[in-house]
Amino acid sequence: MKIKVGVIFGGETVEHEISIISAVQAMGFLDTEKYEIIPIYISKDRTWYTGKMLMEIDVYRDFDDLKKYAKKVVLYKKNGAYVLQSLGLFKRVISELDIILPIVHGNNIEDGSLQGYLDSIGIPYAGSRVLGASLGQDKVVMKQVMESSGLPVVPYTWFYDTDYLANSEIILKEIDKIGYPVIVKPASLGSSVGIEVAKTRDEIDAAIVEAIKYDTKIVVEKKIENLVEVNCSVLGNYEIQQVSALEEVMGADEFLSYRDKYIGGSKSKFGSKSKGMASTNRIIPARIDEKLSKEVEELSKKVFRVLNMSGVVRIDYLIDKKAKKVYINEPNTIPGSLAFYLWEPVGKKYSDLLDEIITIAIKDYKNRSKKTYSFDTNILSNYGGIKGSKGIKK
Repeated sequence: MKIKVGVIFGGETVEHEISIISAVQAMGFLDTEKYEIIPIYISKDRTWYTGKMLMEIDVYRDFDDLKKYAKKVVLYKKNGAYVLQSLGLFKRVISELDIILPIVHGNNIEDGSLQGYLDSIGIPYAGSRVLGASLGQDKVVMKQVMESSGLPVVPYTWFYDTDYLANSEIILKEIDKIGYPVIVKPASLGSSVGIEVAKTRDEIDAAIVEAIKYDTKIVVEKKIENLVEVNCSVLGNYEIQQVSALEEVMGADEFLSYRDKYIGGSKSKFGSKSKGMASTNRIIPARIDEKLSKEVEELSKKVFRVLNMSGVVRIDYLIDKKAKKVYINEPNTIPGSLAFYLWEPVGKKYSDLLDEIITIAIKDYKNRSKKTYSFDTNILSNYGGIKGSKGIKK
């Protein structure tokens, strides 16, 4: 019997289209001899849809015209089974599910929101759980956690949008201490959305204003000179971690931008050239010496464990090639294209990578099922109103 895999993608996020590209790629590589694929698309208005046509990228060129062919659904537990049920007057079960494969990117969905919903239902799912997902999304909190564990991060400062609007001079003085040039980022976005470089104080205000369009929390960090950007993917759980080949990412901009990652030379929003992160200009293996390569590999395993991650992630690094100093930029808990292009060079096909991701999720679910999360006893069975509550407090 095939395992029924619900692939969830989309959502209300600026990385909505990137999620679609990554999900369609993955659904095309899942082993159909072993898995029954059930696409679950979340539109920008947060409506959930299912239907086999959602596995085709061309559907999303003008999805509004095709909504009538896809079924609006909700996901919940019914009679011990996890089901997608249609909406409307005549509700019916569209499909049962065994496990969820989230392929979502960005805030409002990759940040632990979706994972929390899946946990509340109880359905098994692949990838990092709520804590790992939320830590991986917030660039400020992840830096604070990594710093506390002795992991190397670039000099930075952070603030809320209201802080800057109320007293920008205090914040600008903190940025002066870091020293220009700096990179300004929205704290909870990915895919390089809203990121700007400020080379002088004259440029910093415009960069901060741009970042504030996307987030309430802003991080400003030192721009590394003599920069080499290197990425490493990790596959596993808290027990075992495998590392991929290292890539050196080549960008046309001053940092690896949204354009570098996803658009490149393609003029089509969803044309044949739209291959997600797989289309980025890269050199594999990265052109760094063996000592630095080993350092990146070991740091990747530590970051994976410290930030409570699971499944497949990609961890991005900034290397000062002159000083030979490695800094952790950020982890991506659900990386674009699931970073399959980093595993193929070490002999792991995309279909095998997906199989391992799902196998890890099933194993972790079984292990968690052995833990105690609630008690059979009901302390409210003898509850006698307000007077009874006094007894509980003693």
